[in-house]
Amino acid sequence: MKEKILIIDDDAGVRQVLSDSLTSLGYAARALESGDRVLGSIRETGCDLLVLDMVLPRTDGMEVLQEVHRHHPDMPVIMITGYASVETAIKAMKMGAFDYVVKPFRMEEVELVVGKALERSRLKRENLLLKRQIESQYGMGALAGSSPALKKVLSVIEQVAATRSTVLIRGAVGTGKELVARTLHFNSDRKDQPFVSVACGGIPEGLLEDDLFGHVRGAFADAAADRQGRIEMAGGGTLFLDDVDSLSPGLQAKILRVVVDREVFPLGSREKVAVDVRVIAATRQDLKALIDEGKFREDLYYRLNVIAIHLPEMRERGEDIPVLINHFVHKYSREMGAQPGRFSAEALKAMGEFSWPGNVRQLENVVERAVALSRGRDEITLEDLPREIQEAIATPMPLIRVGDEGVSLDAVMAEYEEKMLLQALDNAGWVKTRAAELLKIKRTTLIEKMKRLGIPLKKNGHGRVTDELRGASEGSGPLLTDKARIA
Repeated sequence: MKEKILIIDDDAGVRQVLSDSLTSLGYAARALESGDRVLGSIRETGCDLLVLDMVLPRTDGMEVLQEVHRHHPDMPVIMITGYASVETAIKAMKMGAFDYVVKPFRMEEVELVVGKALERSRLKRENLLLKRQIESQYGMGALAGSSPALKKVLSVIEQVAATRSTVLIRGAVGTGKELVARTLHFNSDRKDQPFVSVACGGIPEGLLEDDLFGHVRGAFADAAADRQGRIEMAGGGTLFLDDVDSLSPGLQAKILRVVVDREVFPLGSREKVAVDVRVIAATRQDLKALIDEGKFREDLYYRLNVIAIHLPEMRERGEDIPVLINHFVHKYSREMGAQPGRFSAEALKAMGEFSWPGNVRQLENVVERAVALSRGRDEITLEDLPREIQEAIATPMPLIRVGDEGVSLDAVMAEYEEKMLLQALDNAGWVKTRAAELLKIKRTTLIEKMKRLGIPLKKNGHGRVTDELRGASEGSGPLLTDKARIA
């Protein structure tokens, strides 16, 4: 939907130029010659941004500004002024105007200020929506559960949320790192200011630097106008740097300046810009190990690691699974307009015994799928769950009777061990480090066992793995679960 801009100016030429130019940029622009009807116009057709002349017939621009802010305190207002009234325009900014432009103005300047005002407004709306979602659905966030591991995380959040201390969150994929960052922001005195999230991984260095720091006009070939970076956009609020370990050495040095000096230099500028942001960073990696390898700055690590939060994986908080299931069932039932169903005992057993390599994110996706498939039914059954979870119900080790002819204990244990290794590899997506973690053994030990048992190091290595896995999952032997691991 196009963002709506209302222009108030008694000069017909100015109204025409502004309307045509802003419309050509994709905005829905309309204009009035006086401020008499501004509130009625906003009420009738809506408005995302007001461009207001300081000098108007009958009603003064300052009076219009006061009236608009009385009824629409979050609406950004850009003042248009002449050289003689710049001081008045500055006074207007102190009263709540976003910015001002001076006549005669260049449209490039107006376009830049309009873009900044609307971007800031979008961030505020997004954060207001987030705030309402968190307040109505989560309280402290979707960090549902009462396991000791989770209680430890919640305790740290409660203690440090109100501070401006830098926080480093470490956790595996799907453990809820951004959720924790948002919860910290929401429970701080910055909650009414922007929360700006930046995914540092997978973005080319040049693009990421521009995204973070912005640029001034002429900084490079395509820089036709100034552009505010995300660090500035987070002013007064919180900057969340996800996958901070992905930052290049050059960007690490620049982020260090932000954390230490609270200032940025937009690309192409020699003028520093002061910023007031709280920095929260997240990583899946061991930053100390990266420091030893020369891949991460030690000084930046200690600046980020003022408060450390380690997020537990699902296998460390198994008792939270029923609580999370109930939470997500109600969430997605509301979204789909359905009555919340309940998980059957068999389905709950399978969910409890699955290893959850994708952690809370995977569990949430599975519940959403189950709610969608079971709409119209009171019960969510085992058949509503993905096959890999259906197969997670533990199969007891078969009873081996030792007769007169005896039995080879080594052969029985080798067969049992092979099935467990295959199940662990399957659950881990054949990522050997993860499979070793599931089995509580070293990665080198896992590889030695695979070689000894003739299991290929890659899933498609010899073609026999598919059959072996099928046998393990269809009941021919025991399956690895969170509650029944053999190390």
